[in-house]
Parts: sequence; structure tokens; C-alpha cells
Amino acid sequence: MNLLLFSSLGLPEILLIVFVVLLLFGAKKIPELMRSMGKGVKSFKDGLNGKDSSEKPE
Repeated sequence: MNLLLFSSLGLPEILLIVFVVLLLFGAKKIPELMRSMGKGVKSFKDGLNGKDSSEKPE
């Protein structure tokens, strides 16, 4: 059911979501939010693979 909900999003809906996000956070805050989200996803993937952030790469 969730897949059906997201598959019905068209261009107008996506543009509306982007506009609301810009209004809420501002254009200067968006890159910082995306950067921190990317770091979080990388940390999550590393955790799934069993890598520890305190280990030094060789």
C-alpha cells in the first residue's frame, strides 16, 4: 500500500514538497541537511557491514 502511495506522486506534487521544504528550512540550510543525512546513511551502511568508525583505513 505504501508503494502505491508514493507511485502516485507526480511532478506537481514533488515541486510542492520541494517548495515547502525551502520555505521551512531556507536555501542556505538545505545543503547542510543533505550533508548530515549523507553522513548518517554512510554511518548506517558502515554499521551494517561491521565497520567501526574508530578503525583506521590502511
